[in-house]
Amino acid sequence: MEPVEINAGEYYLRQLRADKALDDRPALVAAFADPTHRKYVLNYRLRDLAEATEYVALRAAQWAGDERCSWAVAEPTTGDLLGEVGLRDLDLDVGYAEASVWVRAASRGKGVASTALSAALRFGFGGLGLREVSYRYEETNEVSASVARKCGFTLVGPELDPAPTGERLIRWRRTA
Repeated sequence: MEPVEINAGEYYLRQLRADKALDDRPALVAAFADPTHRKYVLNYRLRDLAEATEYVALRAAQWAGDERCSWAVAEPTTGDLLGEVGLRDLDLDVGYAEASVWVRAASRGKGVASTALSAALRFGFGGLGLREVSYRYEETNEVSASVARKCGFTLVGPELDPAPTGERLIRWRRTA
């Protein structure tokens, strides 16, 4: 699948980039250095531009392999990276994905996550034909609970297995 750009109103969603015209790598390194971000995003470590380059390449490969749709959430006039939103663990045959979203510290509290996730969900249900999208977060992440409610998810409840941190994972779902 080729990456798709989405007009999300106040923001736009585009592929992560590391080229002469636009380079998200410094913003990615800064985002992944934030203690709040590190607390909830455990799968990746982006400590330098080389690791950020690998991350950008991974996201492009995941698009190409129909594994994950991942977008940089960008400020429309400057292209600055505000966060990332995605539909991961894509199963297009079954019509399922899991949503994920994070926002840089300076952009939190402005509705970036819920706006971006809502746009990604519209694409998932309309463009990809998904029938169900789940959303999980660690129980103490109240911001994610608020995002889930704003984006129309229904609370399923705690998962049986905890997060890698040992904290309970809370699952929400949304259907087409």
